[in-house]
Formats: sequence, C-alpha cells, structure tokens
Amino acid sequence: MSEKTRVNEQLNKYPPVWPRFVISALVIAVVIFLTRYSIDLKGVNSKGLLIAKAALQGLVTPNWSMVVDMSTAGLLYMLMETLAIGFLGTIFGLILALPLAFLASRNICPRWVNFICLTIIAIIRAFPAFMYGIMFVKAVGPGAFAGVLSMTISSVGMLAKLLVEAIEDLNPGIVEALDAAGCTTFEKIRYGIIPQLSSNIVSIVIYRLDINVKNASILGVVGAGGIGAPLIFSIAKQSWHDVSAMLFGLIVLVLILEYFSTKLRRKLSTGE
Repeated sequence: MSEKTRVNEQLNKYPPVWPRFVISALVIAVVIFLTRYSIDLKGVNSKGLLIAKAALQGLVTPNWSMVVDMSTAGLLYMLMETLAIGFLGTIFGLILALPLAFLASRNICPRWVNFICLTIIAIIRAFPAFMYGIMFVKAVGPGAFAGVLSMTISSVGMLAKLLVEAIEDLNPGIVEALDAAGCTTFEKIRYGIIPQLSSNIVSIVIYRLDINVKNASILGVVGAGGIGAPLIFSIAKQSWHDVSAMLFGLIVLVLILEYFSTKLRRKLSTGE
C-alpha cells in the first residue's frame, strides 16, 4: 500500500471539519449583528480625548508624597489594610469551608448530607463578593470588619467546592484500611485524609488569597475598607497623580504575592 493510499484512508476515517467552521462563522456573524441593537457605539468626543490625555499624563507621574506618607491616609496603610482584609477573609473562610467540604464529600458522608451541603455551597457561590460587601456594610457599618466578613463568606463557596473535588479524588485505599481497622470518622479524616490533602489545601488557599486581595481593593467602593474607596474618589475627582500612586502600590503588592505564592507552590510540588 502506497503512502498516499494510507493518508487517504486516514482522512476518510474522520468527518470533514468545514461544516463546523461555517456554522461557527455564521453564529459569530449573527452575534456581531445583534450587538448593533444592544450597544450604542457613539465613538470618542473631543472632551473624552482631553480627559484620556490628562489621565495618561497623571498615571506616569505618581504622587510620591502619598507613597512615603506613613499616616492612615498614606498608600502603605491602605495597602496593608487591603492585604489584611484579604488574608483574614481567606483564613476564616478556610475554617468554615473545611467542615463543610468534608460533609459535602460523597466518600465521607451519606448522600442526603452531601446534597444539603452542596446546595449550601451553591447558594453561597451564587452571590458575588460585591453584594456581600453591601449587605455587611448595612449590617455592621462601613469599615474593614465588613470587608473581612464579605471576604470570609465569599471564600467559603469557592474553597469548599475545590476542597470537595480534592477530597473525592484522594486515594480511597487508605481510608478503607482505616475503616477496616475500626477507626472513627474523625480518625479517618485525621490520619487518612488530612495528610494527603495538606498540599492541596495550601495551594487552594494561596490561589484564593490572590483573588481576595484583588477583591478587597474593590470592596472599598461600598465602604468595606481597603484601598478601593480612595481609588474611586480620586478617579471621580480626576486626581490622576493619586490614582497612579495607588495603582502602582497595587501592582507591587500583587507582584509580591505572585512571587511568594509561585515559590511556595513550586516547593510543594517538588517536596523540597
């Protein structure tokens, strides 16, 4: 059999792909056409161009007096408050998510318990952190405490969901051996699951901490502490030098977190 014949036989085994490309192109064209009736594209006026020019000029010249200011109005204090909100929200969220994840795991608890806990997790995840921020600001008043509560509840949903998947993917042999030895549910969790789950927990928590720090910088808009409110007020007043300083601080904070989280993940993966 020649090489050309073998190639033709291989091609005949697979259906033609051009109908999929045609259908996809038509769908995209229809969506683009429909956006004309839902989005009003007015373009950019001359005033907008002047504002954009002033914003760019301000963003490249930060207000360094805010950077070196060590008071509560300074950049360092606002960044530390934002980091504290994200960190505490992650830790408290993990404390609540761990028992909920074990109860929601099919290899740990009965199905009816799984159903109730998975429903609770889905309800928690249905609401964005911004909505929790508004609710807790109304409940406990504006400030960092409302931000911590918002980050805690919003973290529970994601952490519990990821932990459930990690628990259900664990090696069942260890748990079955402990079950055969007559261990209680708590002992199976303590000696059979936690040792396998520890690296996953750390990785998930680091990932959620990164998200929470970014969310905490937004929650300040509704009065839940952090750098969000001063940032929005500076944008509204078109104080672009202050905006530049705050954005510079946020970028540095995110880069530092990314550096340490990547280093810790690499250490966990290599076991060094």
